[in-house]
Amino acid sequence: MPANLTPEYKAADAAFRKARDPQERLECLREMLRVIPKHKGTDHLQGDIKRRIKELADELDRPKKGGARGGPALVIRPEGAAQLMLVGPPNSGKSSLHARLTSSAARVAPYPFTTQHPEPGMMPFEDIHFQLVDLPPIAPEHAVPWIASTLQTADGVLLVDDLAEADCVDRVESLQTILRERHVTLTESWDADASGAVDEEETEALMLRLPTMLIANKSDRLDDPEAELRAFGELTGLRWPALAVSATSGHGLGDIGAWLFEHLRIVRVYTKVPGKPADRSRPFTIRRGQTVADVARLVHGDLARSLKHARLWGTSGYDGQHVGPEHVLADGDVIELH
Repeated sequence: MPANLTPEYKAADAAFRKARDPQERLECLREMLRVIPKHKGTDHLQGDIKRRIKELADELDRPKKGGARGGPALVIRPEGAAQLMLVGPPNSGKSSLHARLTSSAARVAPYPFTTQHPEPGMMPFEDIHFQLVDLPPIAPEHAVPWIASTLQTADGVLLVDDLAEADCVDRVESLQTILRERHVTLTESWDADASGAVDEEETEALMLRLPTMLIANKSDRLDDPEAELRAFGELTGLRWPALAVSATSGHGLGDIGAWLFEHLRIVRVYTKVPGKPADRSRPFTIRRGQTVADVARLVHGDLARSLKHARLWGTSGYDGQHVGPEHVLADGDVIELH
């Protein structure tokens, strides 16, 4: 039976997919449950929403209930310009890569299943940071029941594997199967508008679709990393963008930040107060197509409501130009909010 989802539900679903803060995502889920048409065609979807609400609410409440005894957080609050999850099979070198990129003190060992909980760290790129979260390895012999809840806040996935392993194709296919069973799909498109539509015929409309990049780690073990990447794509039929890197030698690591900056469509905006130079130590980060009002919301929620105009210096206008809240900003713009 068709779901016949209403415009109100689709708006709530779109808000859920864009939200990054776990509390905001929880409120969107509750709104989706409130406005969803109640009939047999949506029974499965209603159950999925209720399950997500319970999982997210439990994770948000966990530190309050357990305090220090509650264990590490399983929902990581996003920070920086974007949140990327490192996923992969056992012994793919995820933790070594995470430690090298973020200078974190995460535990690294030459045996599988070292990582047991989400390990966040910050990867610098120019004057911004990307949040990289190292997740436990995903394999049939290692159940991670909370993995889908943790992935909900991600902007994308870095799928790490060692292409020198003979069973690398089987390992990645097994990983994908496990994630699909938990309503998560790894997609090749990094187009921000490609994954937001709700399919009326899809009973699992809450399927989480995450843009994915294949990180072929331990490339120092390969004679021809680029040829191995091509062969992997031919064998799997997967068309994820891919980079060959080595956490040991450092090969290719410098390309990750630049690639993410471009394909996540990051825009850096600097702010200033009247009569003083711009603060270029900490840009606010938005996405291409976002506006002065979006930056005002990042500065302070109340400011977005009281904003009248801004003065602009940068490529999206001329120096000193007065612009309204809906003015679309470009990378490197400086604004003075009034």
